[in-house]
Amino acid sequence: MSRFTLPRDIYYGNGTLETLKTLKGKKAMVVVGGGAMRKAGFLDKTVAYLKEAGMAVELFENVEPDPSVDTVLKGAAAMRKFQPDWIVALGGGSPIDAAKAMWAFYEYPDTSFTDLITPFNFPELRQKARFAAIPSTSGTATEVTAFSIITDPANGIKYPLADFNITPDVAIVDPEIAATMPKTLTAHTGMDALTHAIEAYVSTLSSPFTDAVAIKALQMVFEQLLDSYNGNKAAKEQMHYAQCLAGMAFSNALLGIVHSLAHKTGAVFDVGHIPHGCANAIYLPYVIQYNAKNADAASRYADIARAAGLDGKSDAELVQSLIAKVNAYNTKLSIPTSLKEWGVPEAELKAKAANIAKEAVGDACTSSNPRPITPAEMEKLLHAIYYGTAVDF
Repeated sequence: MSRFTLPRDIYYGNGTLETLKTLKGKKAMVVVGGGAMRKAGFLDKTVAYLKEAGMAVELFENVEPDPSVDTVLKGAAAMRKFQPDWIVALGGGSPIDAAKAMWAFYEYPDTSFTDLITPFNFPELRQKARFAAIPSTSGTATEVTAFSIITDPANGIKYPLADFNITPDVAIVDPEIAATMPKTLTAHTGMDALTHAIEAYVSTLSSPFTDAVAIKALQMVFEQLLDSYNGNKAAKEQMHYAQCLAGMAFSNALLGIVHSLAHKTGAVFDVGHIPHGCANAIYLPYVIQYNAKNADAASRYADIARAAGLDGKSDAELVQSLIAKVNAYNTKLSIPTSLKEWGVPEAELKAKAANIAKEAVGDACTSSNPRPITPAEMEKLLHAIYYGTAVDF
């Protein structure tokens, strides 16, 4: 049996943050990041609207980028003390993802993080609270997805938690909030959205339902991202909607090995964190080359190229046009073309490649990739990404 799950309500458009006034409840815990939403005035508005709805409000602030297991457990403890019936997450993917995991530990204090790592193994939520998500970036789409990415800093691994239980009840997609994104973040999150749409479309779990929103999303990203990057307000609004559509697609079709690699490399190198969207953008052209050796996947990539208005008489030519398009966008968005260009030392890559490959093959996203991959092949792919060489296996 297949399933297509979205939030019950998705509110979109400028000023829709005000929708918070209509929520019914007694207490709301607001989970937020490091200060951008407070500085921009959106945190104060959020609190004011919730109070106007008649709720007592408490804040859990300073969720770090790539939220850790420790942060999740601290947030859950704060929730157990306050006993909210609404959890409201405001900001980028990090506070929303953290709040999703906090929700599980709030309602089920005896649950272990190990239990939640197993895909679709969450306990039944909404025993104590419902969940509203308000994104401030145009990329992760976690406001409409069944996923949460939590980091184990001790091992340098990002764990994708997956369960339809953590799909928010309410998503508020207000472009005014995302308009505050700086230029580099606009680039990275935009390419994250493109990767979501492309991987969802070629996923082994794609369907007519996911195909429709994936194709529309990637068309919108190709049309709007460069203008959004260059500050066009109308394009920024459309990108905020495009990333949400991409989220609807991948939440139900799942993803592939671009994300498997991004999860396992984002926090593992000594040179520093690779932003998730940037990692996806770097890896995407190489993964398309790898997957396109599978005829069915090549046909799906050709569909994407046609939808994007690219030239090519055969599937192979269309695939090459798509790869060229992605590379051109990376160049225009000042995104590196390889891990070597990013600054990862060669010796470190060689020392860690085998373990990264093993972990990436075991990632939850690998199972829906359109072409199977072994740890040895994943390691070869990682070396191609490092050196910027063609994927010919």
